[in-house]
Amino acid sequence: MLSYRHAFHAGNHADVLKHYVLIQVLQYLSLKDKAFWVIDTHAGAGAYALDSQYAEKLQEYRQGVSLLWEHQDLPPGIAAYVAQVKACNPGGALRLYPGSPMLTRQMLRPQDKLRLFELHTTDFELLHQWADNQGKQVIAYADDGFARLKALLPPESRRGLVLIDPSYELREDYQRLLDVLKDALLRFPTGTYAVWYPQLPKPESRQLPHQLKALGVRSWLHVTLGVRSPAPGSFGMHGSGMFVINPPWTLAQTLQAEMPWLTAALAEDPGATHSLEYQLD
Repeated sequence: MLSYRHAFHAGNHADVLKHYVLIQVLQYLSLKDKAFWVIDTHAGAGAYALDSQYAEKLQEYRQGVSLLWEHQDLPPGIAAYVAQVKACNPGGALRLYPGSPMLTRQMLRPQDKLRLFELHTTDFELLHQWADNQGKQVIAYADDGFARLKALLPPESRRGLVLIDPSYELREDYQRLLDVLKDALLRFPTGTYAVWYPQLPKPESRQLPHQLKALGVRSWLHVTLGVRSPAPGSFGMHGSGMFVINPPWTLAQTLQAEMPWLTAALAEDPGATHSLEYQLD
């Protein structure tokens, strides 16, 4: 039984990076009238109340999205991300953090579709309750997104984004991710795949970006955000990364211009850093 609950970490620096990149990809897909699908393999609960006992226990959002909330000088891409979060908080105060399902739903057009997978029974119940009120465009499955992804590829529209962000609480998640991507790229080679991963002092985490590059795709982008120096002997997450296969051609330029600002805004000590590398066909 999986024990990970994202509610403890909602709105933290990793969510900021993941959802900032997600919104950039969705904006790009929306530039063409043709429909697109979004498939979220590890959707979580959909949204998170920041005054819940889970979010309040660690209060990680205070070192993440909360630091951007009152800024008046946000760079355009980061402003677009914050605007989507604010749309879920109509009272003006930061009370709810939208997960990727809710953020994606806000940006769907009538012709687009969202498919969600979640295995954790408690999180799925919350996700299912929310998805049931979103119309036929959104379907949530109580299932293993790694195992079920192949059944949805390629999507009917032949345009789409697959968001993959497992908890990595199981060591085999790293290898399963690589195996799933190899199969997905055979079925849907032109799709965009956005993979989130934690920066941890373990070999699986350090090796993953190199293994993703070794998949042999012609276009990819890799961005990381570290908010503090890794503490000696610590096993905690000091940053995270997003690896995007077939990224929008505009994404590298946006990140190059805005990641220095975001790194400074979320820095927890002088060791905060970011990196950006890409190969575009």
